[in-house]
Amino acid sequence: MVISMKYIIVLGDGMADEPIESLGGKTPLEYAGTPAMDALSRKSEIGMVHTIPDGMKPGSDTANLSVLGYDPKIYYSGRSPLEALSIGVPMKDTDIAIRCNIVTISEDAVPFEEQTIIDHSADEISTEDCAVLLQAVKKELENETYRFYVGTSYRHCLIWENGEVVELTPPHDVLTQTIGQYLPRDAVLREMMKRSYEILVNHPINTERKKKGLHPANCCWFWGAGTKPMLSSFEEKTGKKGMMISAVDLLKGIAVGAGMGVAKVEGANGGLNTNYEGKTEAALRALLKDGYDFAYIHLEAPDEMGHQGSAERKIQAIEYLDTRVIGPLKKALDEAGAAYRMLVLPDHPTPVRVRTHTSDSVPYLLYDSTKELDRTWNYNEKEGAASGICFPKGHTLIDHLFLH
Repeated sequence: MVISMKYIIVLGDGMADEPIESLGGKTPLEYAGTPAMDALSRKSEIGMVHTIPDGMKPGSDTANLSVLGYDPKIYYSGRSPLEALSIGVPMKDTDIAIRCNIVTISEDAVPFEEQTIIDHSADEISTEDCAVLLQAVKKELENETYRFYVGTSYRHCLIWENGEVVELTPPHDVLTQTIGQYLPRDAVLREMMKRSYEILVNHPINTERKKKGLHPANCCWFWGAGTKPMLSSFEEKTGKKGMMISAVDLLKGIAVGAGMGVAKVEGANGGLNTNYEGKTEAALRALLKDGYDFAYIHLEAPDEMGHQGSAERKIQAIEYLDTRVIGPLKKALDEAGAAYRMLVLPDHPTPVRVRTHTSDSVPYLLYDSTKELDRTWNYNEKEGAASGICFPKGHTLIDHLFLH
C-alpha cells in the first residue's frame, strides 16, 4: 500500500525559555538530553517564528491558532469559548464564556482580598476531585444567568448569559501576589469568587489534600472571557484532514471549531506524567490507519513546569517529549515506509524566571523524510535565531509545512 505524504506538528507548549545561570547559561531546551531532536536537527531546517501578533497577549489560545494557520487577529474571540466547544457547552451568540480555574490561594487570617495566589492548578488536581468541588460551587452559585461546566483537571467553564466581555487577569500571571488588585471589576463575578472560597476552603476534599501535603483547590478564578468562536474548516482551508491529540480543552475546542478530529487518549492529563505513548499511538493510528493527512500532537507539560518555576521539571518534560514522542514517532513512520514532514516547535515561551508567557519568537524544526540534508546545528533558541530564517507572521508557517 502506498501511503501519501503525511504531516505532523509536535508542539511542546511553552517549551522555549531564556538562558538560565544554574544551567550554565543554557535554556532548558539547550540543556535537556534530546537525542531524537538532535538527530533530526542535522537533517532539518531550523528557524524562528513569531506566533503572537503585535498588540495581542501571549497565550496558548492565540499562539496555537497561529500555529494551526488561523490569524488570531481575525479568528480569536477569547480563550474560554474555545474550551467551551471542547466540553460541549451549548453556547448562544449572546453568551459569554469565562474560564474557571479552581486555584490555590493562601488561607491566612486576613480578608479575602488580602490573600495570596499560590498555585494556578492546585497541584494539577484530578478532574474527578475537581468535579466534586465544582458541584459544591454550582449548588450555591449557579442560576439562570451563570452556569458552570466541568472541564479537565483544574480548568472549567462559566457561561454568563447576555454577559459582556470584561477584562480578567490570568491566574498564572500573578502567582505569589496579593489577589485584591486582580479580582474582577464586575461586582457579581468578584462576589462569586469570594463566595467560592468560602464554599471550598473547608470542603472535605481540601481537608484531605492538606493532610497529604497537597495544595487545596479552594477558590474559583475567572479569566479568558470571550464570545462564541467562528473558525473556518481546517480541511477546506488546507486540503488536509486533521486530527488533534491533546489533553487540554483549549486545543480540543480549536479542533472542534475547525472541524478536525479529536483523539481520546486514556491517561492524557496535561501534566508531566501524561500518557506520552498513548498520544504517539493515537497519531500513528490517525495517519497510518484512519486516513488522516495531518496530526497535531500537543504536549502541555513544558508550559506547566514553566508556570511552576521549575527548570528541572521543565527539562524533564522536554526530555519526555523527545524520547517518548518524537523518537518513537519517527521510528514507526520510517518502518511503515511513510513519507512525512514533521514540524517541532513551542507555541510561545514560558520562562521559569517569570513563570508566565512571553511574546518572544520561538524556534522551529522542520524535518522532511524525503530530503537529504546535512547540517551541523542543534535545535534550540540560540541556533534557531542564528539560522537567519524567521516567519514574522506565525499563521503562515503551516503553509511552509504543507509546501513540498
